[in-house]
Amino acid sequence: MKGTAARMGVMKRVSLVFKAKANRALDKMEDPRETLDYSYQRQLELLTKVRRGVADVATSRKRVELQMNQLQQQADKLQTQARKALGMGREDLAREALTRKSSAQTQLDELATQYAQLQAEEEKLTLASQRLQAKVDAFRTRKETIKATYTAAEAQTRINEAFSGISEEMGDVGMAIQRAEDKTAQMQARAGAIDELMASGALDDAVGGRRDDIQSELDMMSASSDVERELAMLKGEITATAPKQLEGSASNGSGQGSQAPQQPQQSEGPYAPPAPPQYAPPPPTEPVQQPEAAQQSQANGLPVADLPGLADEPQDGDRS
Repeated sequence: MKGTAARMGVMKRVSLVFKAKANRALDKMEDPRETLDYSYQRQLELLTKVRRGVADVATSRKRVELQMNQLQQQADKLQTQARKALGMGREDLAREALTRKSSAQTQLDELATQYAQLQAEEEKLTLASQRLQAKVDAFRTRKETIKATYTAAEAQTRINEAFSGISEEMGDVGMAIQRAEDKTAQMQARAGAIDELMASGALDDAVGGRRDDIQSELDMMSASSDVERELAMLKGEITATAPKQLEGSASNGSGQGSQAPQQPQQSEGPYAPPAPPQYAPPPPTEPVQQPEAAQQSQANGLPVADLPGLADEPQDGDRS
C-alpha cells in the first residue's frame, strides 16, 4: 500500500510538472491577436446558429399558419354544406357536415395554440439574435482596438530593444562592431610597433635592403652638423650686413636733414601688407689664410685653441 501511494504521488508530481511546462510553452506561443480573432469567429458562428434557429421557428410558424388557413376554409365549407342540406330537408346530411366542422374546429384551436407558442419563441429568438449581434459588434470594435494597441506596444518594445541593444539582432550587430573595433585597434597598434622597430633598425626593410644601425646614426649626426654649419653661415651673413645698413642710414640722415620719410600711398582697394625689406647678399670675402699648423689641426679634427702659440692669435671677428 505504501509503495502504491508513493507511485501515485510521483505520478501526480510528474503530471503537475508536465502541465506547468505545457502551460508555459503555450503561453509563449499564444498570440493575443490570434486568440481574439478566434473568439470573434466563434461568436459569429454562434450568431449564425441563432439566426438559423430564428429562421427555422419562423418556417414552422408559417406552416402552422398555412394549416390553420386550410382548416378554417374547410370549416367554412362544411358550415355552408350543413345550411344547404337543411334547406333541402336532409337533416342527417347537415348533422354529418356539422360533425366534421366540429373536428376541424378542434384541430384549428390546437393549431392556434401552437401558432401562438411558435410566434412567442420566434420573438424571443429574434430578440436574442439582436442582442447577440450588438455584443458581437461591440466585441469586434474592442477586438480591433486591443489588436491595434498590442501591435503598437510590440513595435515600441522592439524599437526600445533595438535602441538599448538587448534584442537578438542588434546584439549580434553590436558584437560584430565591437569585434571590428578591437581588430582595427590591434592592427593600428601592430602597424605603429612595426614602424618604430623599422625606424630603430631592429627590423630590416625587405624592399630597401638591410639597414645598418651604425650608418643610420652617422647619417643623423651628419644631418645635424649640416644644420649647424648652415646656421653659422646665416649668422655670419647677418653680422656682415648689419654695419652696412647702419652706414647707409647715417648717410641718408645727413643728406635729407629733418625730412620725414615718405609714407606709401594707400590704394583704395583692399588692404595690402607692406613688402618685406630686401637684403642684399654680402660681398664675397677672401678666405683668411691660417698657419699651416692650424690647417693641419683642423684636418685632424682638433680645435685651434689646443695648439700652442695659436690660441692667443686674434680671430676674424676680433680683427674686424
